[in-house]
Amino acid sequence: MMCIKGQRAILPVVLCVSMLVGCDGGKGKTGDGAPPNAGKRAMEDAARIAKKKIYFGHMSVGANILDGLRDILTQIPGNPINIFETKDPSDFDSPVFAHSQIGKNGDPASKIKDFVGLIDGGLGRKADIAFFKLCYIDILSDTDADEVFRRYNKAMRSLRERYPKVAFIHMTVPLRTVQTGFKAAIKQLIGRPIGGYADNYTRSRYNELLRQEYQGKEPLFDLAEIESTFPDGRRALFESSGKTCEALVPDYTNDGGHLNEYGRKIVAAKFLAFLATLPN
Repeated sequence: MMCIKGQRAILPVVLCVSMLVGCDGGKGKTGDGAPPNAGKRAMEDAARIAKKKIYFGHMSVGANILDGLRDILTQIPGNPINIFETKDPSDFDSPVFAHSQIGKNGDPASKIKDFVGLIDGGLGRKADIAFFKLCYIDILSDTDADEVFRRYNKAMRSLRERYPKVAFIHMTVPLRTVQTGFKAAIKQLIGRPIGGYADNYTRSRYNELLRQEYQGKEPLFDLAEIESTFPDGRRALFESSGKTCEALVPDYTNDGGHLNEYGRKIVAAKFLAFLATLPN
């Protein structure tokens, strides 16, 4: 079952079934349910980012993050960051936060290929920062996470060599919630698969590879870590096959995968601060 970091990761099944002690019941305490409003730091970060030419390739969770950025920017006088949908290199003659859909959901190779094509098609000569993200639907239980990472790493290494002036960002793959509570405890007791464990197990493997390769060496935005962290710092974690894995905090979503208004603002605030740390 999903438990909170700092307590035992795996509790005796009978204890979880009868008392549910130490296991998160599916919801975490999130204060008043609203992230803090944009402050001075957010304004400074936005002003810094507004001077850059950025491209972001994504699908639906990426759109959630951009909506969160817009939520924050509406609180900043002048709404300084120019966010709009385009992948046309001619739109990068002045500062812009450009974005577009990329590839096909469920086909991570198509997203890698599309991103490389866009960079080689002109964005590599214009953008200051470029990145894309895979979605949770791209990494499922039967996905070969090591092979997806190999393709991704090979493509990004090649792009860095061809476009050394571009800051390429890496991003961990987003998560989904996992089944918790009494039904999950019963499934654990009788040896049945618990909902969400298998897919998130593979996503955790992929994210582990990203962290091993890039953390502390190249810009890495750890979306999965943020999605699996409650506002008070607790973690939504579970144990599977002897491995500690991450899950999406239930309060951050209405459908188990996409970010709701609360979750998207949590992620966007972290993302805004992250982008502002990148060198000119």
